[in-house]
Amino acid sequence: MKKFIEFRNRLNENFNRLASENDYLFEVNLDKDELYNLYLNSFPKGTNPIFRERTEHDCSCCRRFIKKLGNAVFIIDNKIKTIWDFDAQSDIYQPVIDELDKYVKSNVISGVYLVRKEDKLIGVEQNRDDKQIEIIWNHFYLKLPEKYIYKGHKTLDTVKGDFKSSKDVLKRGLEEITKDSIETVLELISQNSLYKGNEWEKQLKAFLELKNQFDKLETEEEKDNFCWTSSLTVGSVIARIKNHSIGVLLTNISNNKPLDDAVKEYERIVAPSNYKRSKPLFTKRMLDEAKKKIEQLGYMDSLQRRFATLDDISVNNILFANRDVYSKLNQGDIFDEMIKDIPEDIKKYSRVQEIAVNDFVNNVLPNAQEVNVMFENRLTSNLCSLITSQNKDSKSMFKWNNNFSWAYTGNITDSMKERVKELGGKVDGDLRFSIQWNEDGKDNYDLDAHCIERPEDGRDYEIYFGNKRMYSPSRGMLDVDIIQPHNEIAVENITYVNRKNMKPGVYEFYVHQFGGANKNGFRAEIEFDGSIYSYDYSKSMKRNEKVKVAKVVLDDNGNFFIIEKLKSSQSTKEVWNVKTNQFIPVQTIMYSPNYWDEQNGVGNKHLFFMLKDCVNPETPNSFYNEFLNHELNENRKVMEALGSKLAVVDAQNQLSGLGFSLTQRNEVLVKVKTNHVESVMKVKF
Repeated sequence: MKKFIEFRNRLNENFNRLASENDYLFEVNLDKDELYNLYLNSFPKGTNPIFRERTEHDCSCCRRFIKKLGNAVFIIDNKIKTIWDFDAQSDIYQPVIDELDKYVKSNVISGVYLVRKEDKLIGVEQNRDDKQIEIIWNHFYLKLPEKYIYKGHKTLDTVKGDFKSSKDVLKRGLEEITKDSIETVLELISQNSLYKGNEWEKQLKAFLELKNQFDKLETEEEKDNFCWTSSLTVGSVIARIKNHSIGVLLTNISNNKPLDDAVKEYERIVAPSNYKRSKPLFTKRMLDEAKKKIEQLGYMDSLQRRFATLDDISVNNILFANRDVYSKLNQGDIFDEMIKDIPEDIKKYSRVQEIAVNDFVNNVLPNAQEVNVMFENRLTSNLCSLITSQNKDSKSMFKWNNNFSWAYTGNITDSMKERVKELGGKVDGDLRFSIQWNEDGKDNYDLDAHCIERPEDGRDYEIYFGNKRMYSPSRGMLDVDIIQPHNEIAVENITYVNRKNMKPGVYEFYVHQFGGANKNGFRAEIEFDGSIYSYDYSKSMKRNEKVKVAKVVLDDNGNFFIIEKLKSSQSTKEVWNVKTNQFIPVQTIMYSPNYWDEQNGVGNKHLFFMLKDCVNPETPNSFYNEFLNHELNENRKVMEALGSKLAVVDAQNQLSGLGFSLTQRNEVLVKVKTNHVESVMKVKF
């Protein structure tokens, strides 16, 4: 028995020494009955004899001790240190603790080891034999240090669950968040380009240090143990940084989301609606790395861009060139110019021949002598320009084999519908009402989309900003509400997903000028049954003015029909030096450059109608990241900024006009002259 006491004392001394050096004790997940059986079965032969019915070391007190504390471990240098890992100085007990140590280490840590105050004494030091009181038995016995005792009011399972959650979140963050993303955000903070970023600087630097240490570890076990100890020492904010707003930003950047989009999403979470962040959103380190890469790849001469002209393009990539029209147009007089101010009645073309775009390109254009396109107000978002390199011999940066790119008005290709969708609005319901304003960045005012439900049997109900994201009685909802657009194009959206939930009656749609004095009005769309009714209200609006757009009636049979209050896009205005709601002569027709020279194409295919005298007054992007060769992917953030910053040099007779993606539904009226026969048709995309 003396040998056991010496062994127990060495066990306790080893535990207390480790405890004095470690603030936290952990436990591994194992079969405690198997652990105890291993203890009994590991004694050398003849050293654990039978006493009465059981072996000498088989007692309930020691069993409780081993099952309660035998799986406890410390983490030292990211490796597990068990309570059995010490020199027993005994041929009897050393083989036993070696087996216990080996078994415990073969399992992974499952949590922090904690007990209540009443359980801090583990085991019983000694007791007398039940049958022979002169026999005194000694057992495993240990008093836990106070730091391993939980004295709070939560349940132990709750506390342990919180610790494990912090560890798991920290590990996911260290695995999924890249070092580059942390350094990028820290640089944005240092140049004051991130809203309230300075509040996160200290935590991000601490997280970066953890990331550097974590990435140096080689085994999964070491990484897991590192996360256990780190999650307990750095605090819950840093441990759970992935779940905070700054973690959303870090994760998005790590997942290669464009830096500008990632920061916008972060700002939507933390910044007030009227916040305007500073530019640019790239760092000096990123700029230096991108410059080095661009020089290495030979793209420096390719960065200088200008508007393309007809002389830049091979005849093989032109589907149509309207040559005959120029001499006739140049002979016009003042009366010819004045007639352009009179809008065409677009409704008179509602029953013209419809033709699919592929049939139009393959069967109509080869024989066409002149083509004119109806530039409806609703097509202003389709305005686009072709752009090329100033140096014709420069290396192509793009995924295709030429130096040409394109840019739509406002540096976007999205329609109002797509813009609503980007902001989280639902656009695929049975009835949609969307509005758009501030297209020139000069109407930073609050316009609101409204709908008054007037059911045949029931009370009126109005959808507006006061109940946004709440369902109306007919299950309609305002899901996008913009208060201050600043320099961004603003949209609002009301959608009814399913007409089966709508009550028969009248649905009145109007626009309310809530604040300020809007100068350029708004555009609006009402969509149902596959048709989009477009409205262009180009007048100024006074504060609190309300403009009725249209009424949509739902009859008892579930059919919609519309009663218009505004005329559907009938006014004419000048945009990009051409008049809307007029037939405009087409200079040339071509596919987008990613489908030139018989390429199969990378990305969406577009068809461009380049219009005579069409001039882009904007500052379009020189290129977009989605156009760029994969070699530049690692520098995407700087390339994105370069694309918007580099000036596109003007050129006489620039190729600008209307562009249509062949992947998006649309239509355009064209007037085609072939062998002195003129016909009007509707090209369907």
